[in-house]
Amino acid sequence: MSSSIGLYIRLSSEDSKVGSMSIENQKRALHQYVDARDWAAGMEVLEFVDNGYSGTSFERPAVQELLGMVQEGKIGCIIVKDFTRFGRNSIEVGYFMEMVFPLYGVRFISINDEFDSAQLHGDTGGINVAFKYLISEFYSRDLSVKYKSAKYAKFRRGEYQSRICPYGYQKGADGRMEPDPETAETVRFLFSMAATGRSTTDIIKVLFDRRVPTPGEYKASRGQCYHDISRTHGIWQRSAILNILHDERYTGTYIIGKRQRVEIGSNHVRMKDEREWIKIPDHHPAIISKELFSQVQAAIRHVKSEKKKVAQYPLKGKVFCGCCFHGLQRIGKKGYRFACTHSQVNESAPCHGLAISEQDLENLLLKILSKQAQAILNLPDLSHTRRLDVEIAKQTEYGGQIEEYLDQKRLLYERFLLKQISLEDYTSQKATVDRELERLRELHTALKVRTSQIQIDAKTQSARTKLAQEVVETGKLTAELVDSLIDKVYIYPGNRVEILWNMQDFCLGEF
Repeated sequence: MSSSIGLYIRLSSEDSKVGSMSIENQKRALHQYVDARDWAAGMEVLEFVDNGYSGTSFERPAVQELLGMVQEGKIGCIIVKDFTRFGRNSIEVGYFMEMVFPLYGVRFISINDEFDSAQLHGDTGGINVAFKYLISEFYSRDLSVKYKSAKYAKFRRGEYQSRICPYGYQKGADGRMEPDPETAETVRFLFSMAATGRSTTDIIKVLFDRRVPTPGEYKASRGQCYHDISRTHGIWQRSAILNILHDERYTGTYIIGKRQRVEIGSNHVRMKDEREWIKIPDHHPAIISKELFSQVQAAIRHVKSEKKKVAQYPLKGKVFCGCCFHGLQRIGKKGYRFACTHSQVNESAPCHGLAISEQDLENLLLKILSKQAQAILNLPDLSHTRRLDVEIAKQTEYGGQIEEYLDQKRLLYERFLLKQISLEDYTSQKATVDRELERLRELHTALKVRTSQIQIDAKTQSARTKLAQEVVETGKLTAELVDSLIDKVYIYPGNRVEILWNMQDFCLGEF
């Protein structure tokens, strides 16, 4: 068994309201417990902390790390302040208590529950532990329902305030939303342009020419780094503009309850029907009138094209600009091309006007793939099967020798019990057998590792050869081949191409 102790600490958003459940208090209690135990002296103590995670799900980073180390045999004992810290789902917790921890020889201790699996002699706590888990799970669900009911009551009274204001607003002195003088004017400008029928492309161009920071850039300039702005380059995204134009909050109406968790403890959410949304009129000062908002919605619906069938083509979602790293759009009707539309409003950008013919790109990639495929098919046969047979034969031989020495060890013990040999002779001969056993086991383990690697190499070679044959036989670029072999294709000025491979072993060199 491992000599490491894992201290598991968890704090959810609701637990944070109880001082005794704080991270520091849990750490202090666990370390005091360990320090007072003689059996823990000299053992390595590791901390695993999940801060802000619900106990109803085991999709928590620290608990997953802890369980991974348990499987690797690196943890011999787990200590928690109480059962609820480890988890509130009785079925999942029961599985670990009944099956996993006993299998790996892991001792489990819950301080407040006075539970120590080492004192149960193979039992797992019986009905008392089961009731504790069930009560814990019921408490978690009941707390969630009460919290949700209180939150929705606040919603309906108009008391709820989001921590993050939408673009155009800021927190006032009383904590309520009020127009941000710097960005509210941009919101009014967006609505006024949209109301006159100007396209999002026109709006993006004007915003760029006026050097208006994007919402992400504006927040980042004020220390609110919520978004990755490394690819923004001062250019607004069409989606950001449309999100603002569709947001009814700019009329002073606040909307809450648009999404709902699929189940308690789950991170999956679903969009609720609009009839279930809670709308609070006159919740905060409006930036635009309701009439202007309605006018813009009508204009957007008017210019919105009918939903077309999504086009399917081999390089879909694979082609990116090598300068700004945005996906290239497929443009055209008959002769399609991939073009960088992100930089079209910035004439000084290195990728301004960057485009490549779809057919030219497909021909180039097929030529590269064919060259790589031919090189793979011309590789010498590495005879993985023959090597694997040799290694398995050696492994079997060493396995037989290990069994023979184990038999010798058992016979030695029987002779000692029958007083056919002295304790001194038994100890001496057993030490010799143990040394040889250790040597054979090390050799046997090394062979298993080598055998496993040969099997992996054989599978890799087989998959690579199969794909190479498919490239040669197909003679054209297909979506299946692209998905199997290519992660991304970067296009640079001058039609320079860089390929990021899905299967690294398919690329044997420069092209």
